[in-house]
Amino acid sequence: MRKTYLIPLEIIGITLGVIWLLPFYLMLVNSLKSKREIFEDTLKPPGSVTFDNYVQAFKELDFLRTFGNSLLILVISVALIIFFSSMAAYALSRVKSRTSTVIFFLFVAAMLIPFQSVMIPLITIFGKVEMLNRLGLIFMYLGFGASLSIFLYHGALNSIPKSLDEAATIDGANKFQIFWYIIFPMLKPITVTVGILNTIWIWNDYLLPSLVINQKGMETIPLKMFFFFGEYTKQWHLALAGLTLAIIPVIIAYFFAQKSIIKGVSEGAVK
Repeated sequence: MRKTYLIPLEIIGITLGVIWLLPFYLMLVNSLKSKREIFEDTLKPPGSVTFDNYVQAFKELDFLRTFGNSLLILVISVALIIFFSSMAAYALSRVKSRTSTVIFFLFVAAMLIPFQSVMIPLITIFGKVEMLNRLGLIFMYLGFGASLSIFLYHGALNSIPKSLDEAATIDGANKFQIFWYIIFPMLKPITVTVGILNTIWIWNDYLLPSLVINQKGMETIPLKMFFFFGEYTKQWHLALAGLTLAIIPVIIAYFFAQKSIIKGVSEGAVK
C-alpha cells in the first residue's frame, strides 16, 4: 500500500508569505544601497549600510508637506466612507423590500466595474463643475469606496437581531439614536476592517490623484514619488527609500488592527 504524505498547511502558508514579502525585502535592501550598487546586483545586501538615501529622499520629497496632504485626504475620505456606508447599510438591512434589495445589488455590482472604464467621463464631468481638486478627489473616494464598505457592513448588520431596534423604539429612541448609540458600537470590528482596507487603498493610490490634482504643493506621496524619475535619469536608490518611508505608516496601522480586520471580514462575509 502506497503511503501518501500531506504537506502541512502551515508550511504552505509560510512559503506563500515569504514569496509575498520578497518584493518588500528587495525594496528595503536596495533603499540602503548607493545608485551604483543597485545596478550591480539587486539581490546582494549593501556593502555599507547608510541612511543617507532616506535623508535625501525626505528632503527632496518635501515629505512633511506631502505627508500632510496625503493624511488630510485619507482621514476625511475614510471618515466619510465609514459615516455614509454604515448608515446606508443599516437602512438597506433593516428595510426589507424589493427596492432595498435592488439598491444593495447595484452597490455590489458597482464593485465589478473597473475604474478605467469610467475614468474619462468622470474626469470630464468633474472638470465641468470645477472639482478637479482635493475636494473632488475626496468625493470620488467616497463614491468608489462605498460599494465594498456597504457590502461588508450589510453582512455584519444581518447578524444583529432586529429585536434590539424594537426594544430601543419602545424606550423612545428614534432611528438615528438607535443606530449611533446601540448598533454602531457593535460594528467596531467591521468598522476597523473598512477603515484599514480603504486606508491602504487611498494611501497608495496614484492613478486617481494624478488625474485630479494639478496644483503644485498639493501632491500626495505617490504623486510626488515621480520626482525621482526624469526623462534621462532614474534615481532608484532615492525612490525606494521614499517608498519605504511612505509604507511604514500603513504597516504600523495594519499591525495594531490586524485582529480586528480578520474578525471584521469574517463577520461581514457571512450572516
